[in-house]
Amino acid sequence: MASSQSDSPPLFDLPVRPDFTLEAGIMRDGLAPVAGLDEAGRGPLAGPVVAAAVVLDPDRIPNGLDDSKRLTAEAREALVQEIFSASIAVSVASVCASSIDESNILRASLEAMRRALDGLCVQPAYALADGRDIPPGLPCPCRAVVKGDQRSQSIAAASIVAKVMRDRMMVRTGMLMPHYGFHSHVGYATERHREAITAYGPVTRLHRMSFSPFKTPEDGIAAPAEEAAEFFAT
Repeated sequence: MASSQSDSPPLFDLPVRPDFTLEAGIMRDGLAPVAGLDEAGRGPLAGPVVAAAVVLDPDRIPNGLDDSKRLTAEAREALVQEIFSASIAVSVASVCASSIDESNILRASLEAMRRALDGLCVQPAYALADGRDIPPGLPCPCRAVVKGDQRSQSIAAASIVAKVMRDRMMVRTGMLMPHYGFHSHVGYATERHREAITAYGPVTRLHRMSFSPFKTPEDGIAAPAEEAAEFFAT
């Protein structure tokens, strides 16, 4: 797994909002288009990790792009429509809970970003990935950018797309399994979610069995319930 050199700026050097400075510099060097990569869902107990790749049109960058965590759900929903309509290319990919258990969440996150980049309808000449690690197997050069969703508009756009798409998947899961409350917590370890796990057990291929509280020192991994969301089966 390739890792970048430390790219963490002092906090006071972070822009108030992400801008297009990194992308513009890369493009001046003759590398275009530039794709932003980010993921959502590293921390939840259930569901996939979802990544997005976005190639912004420099002449049609949506206003208000920011780290998805700093935006309201309503703002994310509005922006994701603009991102899809105004961008040169957008791609989304995911890695399911079972695959997360077979590797680990970091590898799964990087694999989701690789898949997202591969799914673009245009071939990027360069990629900017949020975080400290470069996804292995990319078809183009890549720079890992610490706090990239607060520095690069391309990464911020990818963070918004990944977050919205994952939330929609989990809301759909909540419609199929209302007793788990996925529509409200989207898989995170809220009190309601933990209470539902205690009452009904974890869901096969949906809950991450390598995560606490499922994995125990005594018996390894807890026995899952015989219920699964079919769209998380692969």
